[in-house]
Amino acid sequence: MVTLEEISKNYYLGSTVVNAVSDISITVNDGEFMALVGPSGSGKSTLLNIIGCIEKPTSGRITLDGTDVTDVPTDRLADIRARRIGYIFQTFNLLPVLTVSENVEYPLHLQGVDKAERRRRVEKVLHEVGLERFSTHKPAELSGGQRQRVAIARALVGSPSMILADEPTANLDHKTGMDILTKMKELNQRLGITFIFSTHDQKIMSIADRIVELRDGRLSNN
Repeated sequence: MVTLEEISKNYYLGSTVVNAVSDISITVNDGEFMALVGPSGSGKSTLLNIIGCIEKPTSGRITLDGTDVTDVPTDRLADIRARRIGYIFQTFNLLPVLTVSENVEYPLHLQGVDKAERRRRVEKVLHEVGLERFSTHKPAELSGGQRQRVAIARALVGSPSMILADEPTANLDHKTGMDILTKMKELNQRLGITFIFSTHDQKIMSIADRIVELRDGRLSNN
């Protein structure tokens, strides 16, 4: 599904060059449940963003579903992200003025999906995550675990082949975090969706198909 070849990403702070990731080559296969792990500052979030076409590498080559996307223009990358990749964030990133259904539906508006199809897809994914009864609630009326389930539904609604999750359990207690992970693992196995996590969480590592460790911006293992 995704192949990275000798990927590096540099940031410039005045005259100082910060090497966030250096010379990383890795392949992520269809249907994997993979964890990117390492201490803070190891480059795992940067690598996750590069895999998700949010950031472009300074050097190297990225292939997504057999297509070289390294030099794809920004507007086309946005279209690729919208149609192939879902995102789950640590802080949920829900819009507080919208209902659960409206938050989940929002990415479909951006894709130009018609109203009837939007409604069908929203109902389907809310059923997938067990939130049908909460469709008219606002985020402030939900628990942390329920908010993260809304975020999962929003990531699913575009029928992506891959979902990227950046520390998705960091703001959840142990039991709620395990419930969320169990749901994501079930979706991975039943629907064949690839999940890639950037995480410190041992719970995620314990159920991951593969753990990729980074230290100082480089792969520690494969």
